[in-house]
Amino acid sequence: MNARAHRDSILLEDAEILDHQAFPGDQYLLRVQAPGCAARTRPGQFVHLQVHPLRPLRRPISIMRASAEAGWVDLLYKAVGEGTALLAERRVGERLSLLGPVGRPFEVKQERPLLIGGGVGMPPMICLAESLRNTTARPFVILGSEVPFPFEPRPSQILLPGLPDGVIATMPLLEDWDIPCRLASLQGYPGCHEGYVTDLARHWLRALDDEARAEVGLYACGPHPMLEAVVALAREFELPVQVSLEEFMACAVGGCAGCVVEVTTDAGSAMQRVCVDGPVFDGYQVF
Repeated sequence: MNARAHRDSILLEDAEILDHQAFPGDQYLLRVQAPGCAARTRPGQFVHLQVHPLRPLRRPISIMRASAEAGWVDLLYKAVGEGTALLAERRVGERLSLLGPVGRPFEVKQERPLLIGGGVGMPPMICLAESLRNTTARPFVILGSEVPFPFEPRPSQILLPGLPDGVIATMPLLEDWDIPCRLASLQGYPGCHEGYVTDLARHWLRALDDEARAEVGLYACGPHPMLEAVVALAREFELPVQVSLEEFMACAVGGCAGCVVEVTTDAGSAMQRVCVDGPVFDGYQVF
């Protein structure tokens, strides 16, 4: 893929709210009609959304699902500040100015991609998993949350060797796609692994033989400490890893340079913009 091809995908659309659901923990699932964005979306990209007509500063929100045929885009977000609290008040039928899809997407090159999402970092993993449904890849998805999951977990019917006893909770949507998934939390939720997502991933990796483990690549999105732990896990098993970063940003098109992070390149240390140089980076370059 051309290193800058994703920069030509961005459109500005007047998106109509089709559905807006609230979940415990101030989590919301927003579906908007945005056919241009839906047709161009690739896993790991995000939208820059106007939360209210009186708030000109947009908010970056990861894309969870997109239907090119129906023209809708699903966005899962958490109301954590004034802007997203205003967004949570928007109703079906209202319109939002949407800029997207933005950013460098994930590029899956392994036969056994291990997808790890934490909190509001879950949506890119769901988007990536859906993109792999009709390929030869065999993904395994681990999702973690310290508030109730924004879906009703159910026991999985897909068997996975090497996992701790009783770890059976899955996301129904992924189960329906026949994609194995397990959940992790420190909150004692039934069927979930009592620990970190990386602990559960380590159980699975250790259960693989050398040949199978060589086919694994890690893909992750979530809080900074979680991503750091995922990259450490990749180092432990000598596996490739891609991470999607979450940063505050103003313009989301590379002009303001307000979302820069330091990365290590072949030429040395460099500052790159999360919005257009990312949000997906090689994990070893960031951590």
